[in-house]
Amino acid sequence: MARAVTVTYKVSPTPAELAAAAAQVLTTHVLEAAHARGIARIAISGGTTPKAMFALLADRAQPYFERMPWDKLQLFWVDERSVPPDSKDSNYGNTRAALLEQVPLRPEQIHRIEGELEPEVAASRYEAAIRSAFRLEGAETPVFDLVLLGMGDDGHTASLFPNTEAIHELGRIVTANFVPKLNTWRITLTWPVINQGREVVFLIESSQKAKILREVFLGTYDPEAKPSQLIRPSTGHLTLLLDAAAAALMPNPSGGFLELA
Repeated sequence: MARAVTVTYKVSPTPAELAAAAAQVLTTHVLEAAHARGIARIAISGGTTPKAMFALLADRAQPYFERMPWDKLQLFWVDERSVPPDSKDSNYGNTRAALLEQVPLRPEQIHRIEGELEPEVAASRYEAAIRSAFRLEGAETPVFDLVLLGMGDDGHTASLFPNTEAIHELGRIVTANFVPKLNTWRITLTWPVINQGREVVFLIESSQKAKILREVFLGTYDPEAKPSQLIRPSTGHLTLLLDAAAAALMPNPSGGFLELA
């Protein structure tokens, strides 16, 4: 049974303003976590919107760079493609170019998924790295301070694609997932782990996402076909950061709330 959640959706007029809103959200939650616990553990996604956000965070002329407690940040990835880090398709590689090479993060603060390894090996090694970084014992699972997600126009999020095995994985922190329609492997956090995040945020832009966004949050509950519907955080609250094009088919295109039963 799906967990009841309140969805807050905030709309920015343009993709550039959405990137700025995302940079503000990330900076705020890192600051709050660092103040509360002395460390901020953030899981990020790939894609166009995060890349623009990273560029803002790395820009010393912007306010985010000076506000960010870089020494308190531990950076993780929500998912990765089965490619080496220098591939143009690597989520880590794109983040490295847009952010990591510009900011004062030490290697031990960066926890990448080793996409160049065999998928099951990469998943096992990433899970072990997370267990070590969070100092987990036994069946404990990590609680990320912030999880930033995207959404595909097929309703996938992270690398939880429609009708794939990872949708049914409940016991692991990280799993390898074969995606038949792409004929490729992905490595991804599992949805129960994503749902443990203190703050879970979708970043979604473009008119191409408007239809699936409405179907995910206002349509019939069918997570096998629309895996983004699995994201129902244990906090009972989910945030969507949207640009105006993506929000065009929402009940209030300028922003609002939804109650999901």
